[in-house]
Formats: sequence, structure tokens, C-alpha cells
Amino acid sequence: MDGSGIQYVVGLDAGGTRTRARLAEAATGRTVGEGLGGPGNALSVPAEALVRHLAEALREAGAGALPVAAVVGGFAGGGPGGGREKARAALTGALAQLGAAPGRVEVRGDAEVAFAAGPGAPADGLVLIAGTGAAGARVRERRMVAAVDGDGWLLGDAGSGFWLGREALRAVLRALDGRGPETALAEPVGALCGGLAKERIVGYAYGAHPVRLAELSPLVVRAAEAGDAVAAGLLDRAADELAGTVRALRPVAGEPLVVTGGLLGPGGPLLGRLAERVGELGLRPSPVRDGVGGAVALARLPVS
Repeated sequence: MDGSGIQYVVGLDAGGTRTRARLAEAATGRTVGEGLGGPGNALSVPAEALVRHLAEALREAGAGALPVAAVVGGFAGGGPGGGREKARAALTGALAQLGAAPGRVEVRGDAEVAFAAGPGAPADGLVLIAGTGAAGARVRERRMVAAVDGDGWLLGDAGSGFWLGREALRAVLRALDGRGPETALAEPVGALCGGLAKERIVGYAYGAHPVRLAELSPLVVRAAEAGDAVAAGLLDRAADELAGTVRALRPVAGEPLVVTGGLLGPGGPLLGRLAERVGELGLRPSPVRDGVGGAVALARLPVS
């Protein structure tokens, strides 16, 4: 507590692109401060960088200036059997840098905090994330009990931003060598790669970490909005993949389905397409901006 007797909690949503932190009053949930840091994927971000990114977000939110009773961090790659211990060590280290000593520090998977961000902070149902990567999960009593995809850029993340970026490059390569139809994606891809030649495009794809291809997903969205059939087809396929992830979780008609990430959050370019597909399953997606509100909600819960 500070001099006013108010208790504070912190929620974090550490994703593949950035880390968000929120400092809030424990009793009311009123936001006191927010902060941003670098990528927080517990599997792919080096340990020292992960500590630094978490500390950036926590410091900007004000976590070092007020006494914090509880911290809940949701991490991409932070599920059981994944990078949970690495995430816990990084979060503890970041809090120590700020001189914060909360009574409770809890690490969750990003799916758990995203689900808790849904309307009414639900305890049971489904969550689907589609941003840089993509994953679905079933949550029961606020714990993930089943997961689908989230297998990373090499093995999965079907329908994600990375998936769309990769498919955009493949579509342009096929248009260039005659294996596929012409597409308006060629012009922006050529500008990005420094020329519309196979060597340029392949060099761009292999010249940095593959996850960078997620940055191309907005090109697909813009081309589809302008009427390009190839780009629209990629968005349809991405939505099909994500709907398939939901189906694999054996949904029950009417149960909560919380969706988030750059592609499915409020106003997301795949939200309408997904809604059509899961509507056939008796589901209605509830989009949330991110999981930081859910992390705060979990931090405010009494210890069971």
C-alpha cells in the first residue's frame, strides 16, 4: 500500500511483437499507468533482452514507483512445458531492477490472460489469438486445459500475420514464374524487397528472422480492400485455418469465444471472416484489444 492505503496490482501481456504492462488499483481495477516494451515471447526472445523489455514496460507503467501486491504476466510461449520458467525468471529479474517486491508473482500463458480479458472476465470457454503467431485454447477455471497450434513459424501458426506474409511472398513468386495468377501484391512486395525479381524476394525472405514476414500482412489486407482476388483469397484461407483451430477445440454452441491479436482484435481484418465461419458452430467471437486487462483481472483475484 502507499500512503493512501491503496493496494496496486500489475498485469502484463508479453507477445511476439511487444510487451504491454498496466498498473491498476487492486480494489477497483482503475488504471493508474500503462507501459510498452519490446517483444516478450518466452521461447524466442533471448533471456537478457526479455528482462530488458519487461523492465521497460513495467517502468513506464509506474510499477517501480508504487508498492505492488501482485503481478500476473501472460507470455507468448509461456505455457506449461514451454518457456514458463524462463518467463518467470525474466519477470522476477525485471521487477528486481525496479526495486519492486510484490507478494505474488504469477506467470500464465498468453491465451489465459487473453481469455480473462473477455466480457465479464469469464472462467470457462475458448480463446483464439491471431497476431504475429496464432493459437487457440480451451480454458477451464481460468487455466488452459487444451491447446491447438501456437507451434511457431516453422511448424504452425496457421492463419497468423507471419503466415499471411509468407503466403504473400509465395503468391508473388508464383505470379512471376507463371505458376499462379497475377496479383496487385507484386508492386508493394517489389518495393519492399528492393525490386520485383525472384532473387530479391527470396533474399528478403531469408535475410532476417522469418517472423519478420508478419510485417507484410498489412500489404495483403490493403490489396484485398482494393479488390485483388489473390489477396482476398489469402485472407479467406487464413480465416479457414483459424476456424479450423476453433473446431479442433470441440466447441459447444453458445460458449464464450474470446479473440484477440492484430488480425482478430476490435476492427481486425479477419474478424468478420472468422465470425461467419464460427457462426456455423453456434459461436460469436468477442474481440478484445489485448490480454493486459485480463492479466490485471487475474492479479486482482484472491489467492485460491
